[in-house]
Amino acid sequence: MKKVLLFAFTVMFSLSSVCAYADTVLKLGTTVNEQDSFQVAAEKFKALVEERTGGKYKIEIYPNGSLGGESDMLDSMSMDMLDMGIITSGPFVNFAAMMGVLDMPFLFANNAEAYKILDGDIGQELLDTLEKANLKGLAYAERGFRNVTNSVRPVANADDIKGLKLRVMENEVYTATFKALGVNATPMQWADALTAMQQSTIEGEENPINVIYSYGLWDYNQKYVTLDRHSYSTAIITMSLEAFKRLDEETQKIFKQSAQEAAEYERQWVADQEAGQLAAIKDHGVQVIEDPDVDSFRNAVQGVYGAYPQYSSYITRIQEALAK
Repeated sequence: MKKVLLFAFTVMFSLSSVCAYADTVLKLGTTVNEQDSFQVAAEKFKALVEERTGGKYKIEIYPNGSLGGESDMLDSMSMDMLDMGIITSGPFVNFAAMMGVLDMPFLFANNAEAYKILDGDIGQELLDTLEKANLKGLAYAERGFRNVTNSVRPVANADDIKGLKLRVMENEVYTATFKALGVNATPMQWADALTAMQQSTIEGEENPINVIYSYGLWDYNQKYVTLDRHSYSTAIITMSLEAFKRLDEETQKIFKQSAQEAAEYERQWVADQEAGQLAAIKDHGVQVIEDPDVDSFRNAVQGVYGAYPQYSSYITRIQEALAK
């Protein structure tokens, strides 16, 4: 009897070991909360990958910066210490210089223009530049068109924004853009920005409507929102290149296709939510300047284009592609 039990235990242990080995768990980090659009993209990607691989690959989502800030996570992915992340475009310029072209102010007039470039040859070419930093860009999800918030005064034109102390992403193009506007631009990670706004050590920040809403920035002293749409910010579904290389060719295709579908799903979710989110922001007593003098902003930042001649070729190609 003991031999039978021992044999049965051995078989069960062996089967459980095989099952454990068969299920590869990948960690995916974001810095946002569970109400954010990044969570929507992450959950869609997780569902698609797990379904299409028959459960062989499982995705664990870690929101709220539990795996570090965005630059930290990119560092971890480049060193093959983290599998995946959904990362706002800002920090990528520190890993692949040409990615900075996407952060140039007023590069795209609307979402359709952004999607045309990002989902086309130019977008893929830029993602490919990440491989030199040991990163694999799978697809462009969306952070969206960015807008200014502050605790001091309504901002209706470029003169109104001068002198404000605003948090910007850790990205030299963003810093240069806001310095050109006469802003005291303060680069910092998002979690630190929330604390700084609460403590009034900074006066504002810039982000899309869905971020302003999902984080309830009215609770962080943000009384004014200006819909200037100064730049379009992507959110790249990113993987450690080494982790991607460990996938077989068919699974690589599944990951890339699932990322693209998750990105497009998240973009539509953002569009569907925006009107309701803007209404809710107003309901919380925030003054929204919906029709600022955008030309004044655009004129004030034209010098930023001259400061980055390395992007001129890409900018020309983007403009030519949009004109077709």
